[in-house]
Amino acid sequence: MRYITGMSSTTTKKLMEERARLLAELGTLSRLLHGSWVERYSVCSRADCKCRRGERHGPRRYLVVNEAGHQRQKYVKNSRVDAAMKGLSEYRRLQEIGDRITHINLALMKEDEYETL
Repeated sequence: MRYITGMSSTTTKKLMEERARLLAELGTLSRLLHGSWVERYSVCSRADCKCRRGERHGPRRYLVVNEAGHQRQKYVKNSRVDAAMKGLSEYRRLQEIGDRITHINLALMKEDEYETL
């Protein structure tokens, strides 16, 4: 991380404007999903099934989430895969925004431009 020292008032203003834009963008991430993506292939119990010759059934898709400190796998229907992937993408964007706002706030703190609430 690189701190910006000796910032001009223009730079400070740009950072505050960027932070405001990022905070506004947070409101657009309404479908975010926090979890990990898993795809599984399985073998059934029928002896004559193609899965016994290597052509497994699947993929079956799951979102792995944390509930009360335990990992849980939530099945995702094929019709909802795109929506789930979009939700995971929104979560990644949330993390990027949080990281950038942190860098901005640290730079503003360094220059005593960080406003307290």
